Amino acid sequence: MGHIVLSPIFSFGSFVQINFEKILQATGNMFYPMLFQLVGAVTNIILDPIFIFGYFGFPKMGVAGAAVATVAGQILAMVFSVYVAFRKNHAVTIQIKGFRPQKAVIQEIYAVGLPSIVMQSIGSVLVMGLNAILITFSEIAVSVLGVYYKLQSFVFMPVFGLNQGLMPIMGFNSARHKKRLLDALKIGVLIAATILLVGMLLFLFFPAQLLGIFNDSAEMLRIGVPALRIIGTSFVFAAVSIIFSTLFQAIGRGVNSLLISVLRQLFVILPVAYLMANLFGLEMVWYAFPIAEVVSVAVSILLFIRVYKARLANLA
Repeated sequence: MGHIVLSPIFSFGSFVQINFEKILQATGNMFYPMLFQLVGAVTNIILDPIFIFGYFGFPKMGVAGAAVATVAGQILAMVFSVYVAFRKNHAVTIQIKGFRPQKAVIQEIYAVGLPSIVMQSIGSVLVMGLNAILITFSEIAVSVLGVYYKLQSFVFMPVFGLNQGLMPIMGFNSARHKKRLLDALKIGVLIAATILLVGMLLFLFFPAQLLGIFNDSAEMLRIGVPALRIIGTSFVFAAVSIIFSTLFQAIGRGVNSLLISVLRQLFVILPVAYLMANLFGLEMVWYAFPIAEVVSVAVSILLFIRVYKARLANLA
């Protein structure tokens, strides 16, 4: 039971790191935020197999080890972000002295951040739901899902970095320059699809090697190899929906992004995974990912057509 509450109790590291990350991103500084995320992710990935399976003399902790690795990565990223925020040169000078909460500022923060809050919450619900489905088969199946999310973070991280660069460009041109806005959309989709195509090929042709970073047991490979190959086929589709979601946020249509996220993660993946698990077995559960991404792309295109006719068609 202890490992269930460990991550929430010690998640202060993640909260602090994300705040400093967003402060620097708002100034156009993407280098340090990238390093913050890399420090946390790399630490987590290195420590996961050590604590889960008890390598290098550490006790075998199982799921609790994954929680310890996550918390350690978050705290180390927090320490690094605090050091950069207060000791390095950048566009923001942070002072704690004289700080007072202001109601108007808090209201503005939540007005902009509420869709993101909901989307992050949906992600947590998705993982819990998938874990509940997979645990009915085996703990290794749950471990495969955890390993997948660790691996896919490396594939998707450049795409999320691309989003941070695209969003201000799209937002700046959304009221004046239709061609620049659409060019940014096309180029964004092309770059994101190229990045995720490389990730898809890695998942298709080297799944055993990727899994072996964490656990090369026969059971892990038996379940994990087909899982990574099936899920990997969804990556290119994800590129399209991710960039469209960025466009919607940039032009003030955050509700559309929220709709896509809710549809993909709650109304498609979980129901499809549950049906596949009950009707066909474990291997078919992974098909919920590509199915959800295809549905997401279709809905993204329909929403874009609607937004284009209502707002973008008449731009200069």
